[in-house]
Amino acid sequence: MENKIKRHEFLKSMGLKGAALLAVYCGASSLSSCKNESVSPASSVDFTLDLSTATYSKLNTTGNYVIANGIVIARVSATAFAAVTQVCSHENKANVIYSGGGFYCTQHGATFSITGAGTNANGSRGIQAYKTTLTGTSLRIYA
Repeated sequence: MENKIKRHEFLKSMGLKGAALLAVYCGASSLSSCKNESVSPASSVDFTLDLSTATYSKLNTTGNYVIANGIVIARVSATAFAAVTQVCSHENKANVIYSGGGFYCTQHGATFSITGAGTNANGSRGIQAYKTTLTGTSLRIYA
């Protein structure tokens, strides 16, 4: 059986040495970033998915979604798609999925509409949404 110790527990067990190591690891001005190990949503997005390929064919069925380039793309109706960043605004972790007609963060339960608007307290800041255009079997996702 493998015993694993979490970074926080390890540093705590080291006492003052651990605090010094933590300061070096995280930088004196941004200690909170070490805790979150956060990621940022993509700011410049413009790519196309071919829905005729096996990789993206799930998007041919309403209610399904795929994740590509850090973007969650969902088929929300027979004629519409929604695309949002996979990065949740609650703690900046890439845990957003599509579920039950909206977007959901699996980490802390933040919920978002198909336009990226927050729909509960954890999702109140909303998330970045992207435009979509379907031409034949090519789905373009762009800012």
